Amino acid sequence: MKMPTPPIEFGTELNKVRSRLQSKARSIPDSFVKLLEQKCEKVSSDSEQLAQAGRDWWPLALHWSLEGEVPAMPQIVASPKNTKQVADVLKACTEAEVPVTAFGGRSGVCGSSVPILGGVALDMGLMEGLVDLDTDSMIAKFLPGTYGPDVEIALRKSGYTLGHWPQSIAISTVGGWLACRGAGQYSTRYGKIDDMVLGLEVVLANGQIIKTGNDAPKNSAGPDLTQLFVGSEGTLGIITQGTFRIHPVPQVERRVAFGFQSFAEGMDACRRILRRGATPCVLRLYDEVETKRNFDVDNSNLLIVLDEGDEIITDASMAVVEQECSSAKVMDVELVAKWLEHRNDTSALQTLTKLGIVVDTIEIAAKWSALEDIRKQVISKLNSIEGNLNASVHQSHSYTSGACLYFTFAGNAPDGCEDRGQWNTNFYKQSWQRVMEATLELGGTISHHHGIGLLRSPFMKSEMGEGALKAFADIKSVLDPNGILNPGKLGLTSNLGVFRDIFSDDSDG
Repeated sequence: MKMPTPPIEFGTELNKVRSRLQSKARSIPDSFVKLLEQKCEKVSSDSEQLAQAGRDWWPLALHWSLEGEVPAMPQIVASPKNTKQVADVLKACTEAEVPVTAFGGRSGVCGSSVPILGGVALDMGLMEGLVDLDTDSMIAKFLPGTYGPDVEIALRKSGYTLGHWPQSIAISTVGGWLACRGAGQYSTRYGKIDDMVLGLEVVLANGQIIKTGNDAPKNSAGPDLTQLFVGSEGTLGIITQGTFRIHPVPQVERRVAFGFQSFAEGMDACRRILRRGATPCVLRLYDEVETKRNFDVDNSNLLIVLDEGDEIITDASMAVVEQECSSAKVMDVELVAKWLEHRNDTSALQTLTKLGIVVDTIEIAAKWSALEDIRKQVISKLNSIEGNLNASVHQSHSYTSGACLYFTFAGNAPDGCEDRGQWNTNFYKQSWQRVMEATLELGGTISHHHGIGLLRSPFMKSEMGEGALKAFADIKSVLDPNGILNPGKLGLTSNLGVFRDIFSDDSDG
């Protein structure tokens, strides 16, 4: 069993770590703990496990960790070894009205796996591995606690790949990918995780085990319940197995890079490439700020392109790319290699956090006709915030109808600031609010692949619309009548307690 990777050290002893956002959690009687011990492989109230289970890689919470705080801690960490044990735990929690929040690698950056009302943190790490591989049909089944590298190792032994390469691949799991509707860096070729998944095994709050979808390539047997649970962040049920489309290990790889005079010109080239049916794995466009910072290239908006697969198809795809980028400057292809070498490096986040600098990325998506307006509006709004050090953007995932923009911002409290922690929170809050509001105003979506969690939850009514959010809440009330599953997420209220979020918390914790 691989353990989740801590994002940063704590600034205090583990038994002194505090919850910052959590309201007073319900007390859990000893009799309930003993019941869980009978039904689950491992149950722990160790102070280190509780503290670690109270956080993920949410960048603002890294500052809190250095202050000896996590967003919210559970009272118990329970580690089931199979689906039956998950069912037994959920049934017990429903009957006792105890919140339960599942986690895998805890690599999320929005607080999705934070147990905001305490209760049980359900560690899915014991449920790992390849369940079944059908090489003729190119279908594979995995357990939710399987980490990304182990997925690829298991498949490549037989000459296959999932094609899912998130930046967090080393520290994220299959269950987390599904729960937050994740995307890998090669998604323009292989799709997001919701394009890859064919079916699920899910445990409902009452302990009922259901299966969604099937191994058929397509069907019309009613609505697709698989997509109801993908992206629901554990609020409707706990995913205990996933069935996926897989692909042969690619025969060849091709790389190229171009420099554009403007970001808008580069985006239009990407639009035209997708319009013609070419889907290169990587089609990443960086503005001048990020081109300089990441590649040490001046006065250019760098587009790096990588494709892999069947030789004939890959060469045809790259021929389209080269035609549509003919007006741009051909750049050194080693820039693609430089990106590959550093694409999963997150060390700068910890370094800047320890220096007291607030830094984060915000990914949104929109149709092509709206992207340039969103880009200009967001960059302008971020640069107008007092204390802002940097506002930049890159385009990371492209489709025929639009693309994902990835904004980066950083800020530092002024000299003499008496409460740096509160300044950090206020700056972070302003930055996120302005990006979310501008995106919604101009017709974009507030999340492309990082999910909602605690951070984006206050914006879900604007994202979905009041009627749609109510319909979602009604579905949850049927599947989870006692509201035990990951309360406080996705814009949903909870009858188990009241919680705070950073957009209403003006105290120092």
